[in-house]
Amino acid sequence: MNKNNSFFEALALLGEENSVDTEVLIEKVKSAMLKAARKAYPHSEENIRVEIDPVTKKFEMFIEQEVIDDYPIDENEINIDVARTIDPNAYVGGKILKEIDISKFGRMAALSAKQSIKGDLREINREQMLSRFGSKEHECITAKVTQVEPGRGTVTVLYEGTELYLFRNEQIPGENLEEGMSVKVYITGITNKNKKPVVKISRTHKDLVKRLFEIEVPEIYDGIVEIKSISREAGSRTKIAVWSKDPNVDAVGACIGAKSSRITAVVNELNGEKIDIIPYSEVPEEFITRALAPAEVLRTVITSEEEKTCVVIVPNNQLSLAIGNKGQNAKLAAKLTGFRIDIKPQFDTVTGEEAPEIKADFRLPEKTAETDADDELFAETDEMPAEDMLMTADEETAETTQPAEETAAPEADENAAEAAAASDGE
Repeated sequence: MNKNNSFFEALALLGEENSVDTEVLIEKVKSAMLKAARKAYPHSEENIRVEIDPVTKKFEMFIEQEVIDDYPIDENEINIDVARTIDPNAYVGGKILKEIDISKFGRMAALSAKQSIKGDLREINREQMLSRFGSKEHECITAKVTQVEPGRGTVTVLYEGTELYLFRNEQIPGENLEEGMSVKVYITGITNKNKKPVVKISRTHKDLVKRLFEIEVPEIYDGIVEIKSISREAGSRTKIAVWSKDPNVDAVGACIGAKSSRITAVVNELNGEKIDIIPYSEVPEEFITRALAPAEVLRTVITSEEEKTCVVIVPNNQLSLAIGNKGQNAKLAAKLTGFRIDIKPQFDTVTGEEAPEIKADFRLPEKTAETDADDELFAETDEMPAEDMLMTADEETAETTQPAEETAAPEADENAAEAAAASDGE
């Protein structure tokens, strides 16, 4: 009985570790033990019985023997006289269950049973993993941090009893995750589905931002407001272009929410990452101009529709702001629009001559009564326009202004602008 108790304790532990129901596990153990017994008793394949009952702690194996009045020829028969020492009511033609001593199984049979159980568990885990996460591929889930590895920085998170691993390169730079925290992660995919599935998760993927806005903004979830494109530098800044299918719904305002509640929820989940919400436009010049916010743009000229290149003219005092810190603003704008952007100052910093006309000329429309009304709405709700909400132009200028010794060489600014934009097109 003690041995049986130990067996069922080990069985329960095995089921818990592998998140497998005890009943399912018992069926797999039965199958494995039958295979082992049939190898040990090859002539009794059809007559072997296994009984496992976790309630009564019963674990027994038998060979079903036929009672005969002659000398038995193998393990499948038993003489009537011997049978009556086991069961006084035995009779010729009846059946007697002879218990099998499991400890007498050969080593190979025992190893075979063990390998069979392991194989069954792997298959169960594979099926459970695919069942649990198959429909969540490319979706956002909320998991709990259970362990942070100090050396490599790998974070273990738990979701519905399954451990997942958030590697350092998939974590938001500068973010400190601690045990017990709940975090939202994006499932980028499931690999090795046919053998041992691995669920890959990320907090740096740009689509995590999209899923977070779907959670916070009902208009996006319902399909009224559409996210056209996203560009992201995880941990620093994200630009997101939105468009409304309903002319009565302001896409940018819907994403910001009353008193900035919606966008603030997303920013907080992303550890304070700045987010620029850009109104999408089907006019490339207008879209590119908006994408470079908070910088002011004078002209945007598409130089090649086929190669998706353009030239943008900005006031000289907006050049650093348009490029951004380490070229970030230009890089994000290029990724958002899909255009290679060449940023040039309005006046040549050496000759003082104004930048020459480049065939086409595009300027933002003059401020209308409608935009004035929008400004008044923000004023009434103590909100700032979307492009300035998280960082004003002055703050961005202060963040990206170059040191005095660098501004002494204006040619470098132009080269930096061209290099930053060119790197994004590549």
